[in-house]
Amino acid sequence: MINPLPFQPDMTLEPEVIAFFDQPTNTISYVVHDPSSKACAVVDSVMDINYPAGRITYDGADEIIRTIKEKGWELEWIIETHVHADHLSAAPYIQEKLGGKLGIGENITIVQDTFGKFFNEGTEFQRDGSQFDKLFADGDSYKIGNMTAYAMHTPGHTPACMTHVIGNAAFVGDTLFMPDSGSARADFPGGDARTLYQSSKRVLQLPKETRLFMCHDYGSDGKREVRWETTVGEEREHNIHLKDGITEDEFVAMREKRDATLDVPKLIIPSLQVNMRAGHLPTDSAGKPALKVPINGL
Repeated sequence: MINPLPFQPDMTLEPEVIAFFDQPTNTISYVVHDPSSKACAVVDSVMDINYPAGRITYDGADEIIRTIKEKGWELEWIIETHVHADHLSAAPYIQEKLGGKLGIGENITIVQDTFGKFFNEGTEFQRDGSQFDKLFADGDSYKIGNMTAYAMHTPGHTPACMTHVIGNAAFVGDTLFMPDSGSARADFPGGDARTLYQSSKRVLQLPKETRLFMCHDYGSDGKREVRWETTVGEEREHNIHLKDGITEDEFVAMREKRDATLDVPKLIIPSLQVNMRAGHLPTDSAGKPALKVPINGL
């Protein structure tokens, strides 16, 4: 069953969107600016990690911060579309430099409970989402300056996935990919291919001219340049996994067969530990930043 949209987007509102591409993780972060004010939001920021060396840097986040400062904008929100398994969030770093409230979907608690057990976290690790400033429920709205933004629950890739709709723009996280790349995997704990189909079709109920902004792109495996913006109309006509006419059962069969062949993301171990903490690094018994590596766990 495809749930109806919990809001009506204002298609006359066109936020200014600046994209930042992180090549090591093929992640696209965004600054979303209200044209009628100085207010802006950051969506899906990246903290850089040299995993073999155990070294954290902030080159990508610094570029976002520099851009916002140069334009004289004011950061009101830092949005995570979901708990990413392939890159680390720079949200706390950006928040320390520029302020703003940090938000994620309310089902972060499910993710925290699942991976709190996986990483054998103690009782000091809170599993109530309290590391974030706002937990969004389906249909919740919030303001970026004079713009009204809406959060729409779109699970399937993960239980906490949310699509954020701001005027004629929607930030879909990993719910959808560019038309020639199709859809994200649905085999992580709490993921489900049938749910992903329904969530994707829910996004595709938006007006056809809605601009869709991806969280990742891989250049169709090197066959073209990296791209991250498309429209609902283009997805409905051309998406290789989800275009009009592909049934739910056909999608589920394809997605489950494909997912069975995929390796786990290279940065899944550090990403989950950090991102379920709202971008904060875990610490060892001495209080120093440290990551765990469970053996034969994934």
